[in-house]
Amino acid sequence: MTDVMHVISGLGTGGAERVLVQLAGALRTRGLSQHVVSLSALDTLAVDLRATGAELTILNADTIASAPGAIAALARVVNRLRPRILQGWMYHGNIAATFAHYLCAGRRDRRLFWNLRASNMDAKRYGRIIRLSAMLSHLPQAVIANSQAGVDFHREHGFRPKQFMVIDNGIDTEKFRPNAAARKRIRAELGIPDAALVVIHVARVDPMKDHATFVAAMAQAPLLTGIMVGEGTQALAAPPNVHGIGGRRDTEALYAAADIVASTSAFGEGFSNVIAEGMSVGLVPVATDVGDARRIVGDAGSIVAPRDPQAFAIALQEVAALPYAERHRRGLVARERIGANFTLEQTADAFARLYTAA
Repeated sequence: MTDVMHVISGLGTGGAERVLVQLAGALRTRGLSQHVVSLSALDTLAVDLRATGAELTILNADTIASAPGAIAALARVVNRLRPRILQGWMYHGNIAATFAHYLCAGRRDRRLFWNLRASNMDAKRYGRIIRLSAMLSHLPQAVIANSQAGVDFHREHGFRPKQFMVIDNGIDTEKFRPNAAARKRIRAELGIPDAALVVIHVARVDPMKDHATFVAAMAQAPLLTGIMVGEGTQALAAPPNVHGIGGRRDTEALYAAADIVASTSAFGEGFSNVIAEGMSVGLVPVATDVGDARRIVGDAGSIVAPRDPQAFAIALQEVAALPYAERHRRGLVARERIGANFTLEQTADAFARLYTAA
């Protein structure tokens, strides 16, 4: 018997996937066995997941036509491993977990949970899946969101679960910490002078992340140096002061090379890992007012309206204009805020308490 089986659409390099990998490892250290089922063939983080000791099943369902077969295959895994907890992740994983839960024997001895990672999603892209999810939302034992903004959005869109709760994303503050050696090495790699003020933006290219606002803001702040990290960023047109370096797996070192962490998301974010990871490394955050960004940032940085490059540029320049001592103080405040409120240990403890009590 497995304690917890997680069901997710794939193991790409997104924030939810990285959270799942870290959470599975942390829950194993708390004595809860972990098995992850990836519905698609995406397996970028498969090695990282297996390194935690969690088990993995990949179903290779990459089209709508393959969905019924994937549900049947998931049900077979559930029947074989008999998990005590069946935990869906995001809309597709939640729905797949729900169908499997009701198809399989032993339902009375198993608890179904959902996990929502977004807030104000684009209705044009996600309207159908949100409506279907709302129709089924009364079925799980509880729906977990990683932001209060996510709870509010989904309630407005018809979600009526037995219980709605917020468990914040947690940051590994030992992994994401200031690192002078990494700072020097990354700057040398990218040809960035030691004295440069660096703004880092970590996100795959997607309309939700609104790279256009970041690029436009940086064009208005030519004395700053930008680093864009994420799949597709290497192909974006950018001003001379911005480096687009594509996807990387050493984000903790890249954060350490920067001074400011930027998030220009236009919609959809729940709890931004990027903001919190950068803050954990001691960077001053500048972020758009999307999801729970304001709650994460607190008084450590600046919040501006989304889709406003001029306002974002002004916020960046205001941070850059601070004396070094004040900018350093704000970075320390940022790191302390993450350490006090948003650690991986706190998140894992919250999930462990929920699962143990279920």
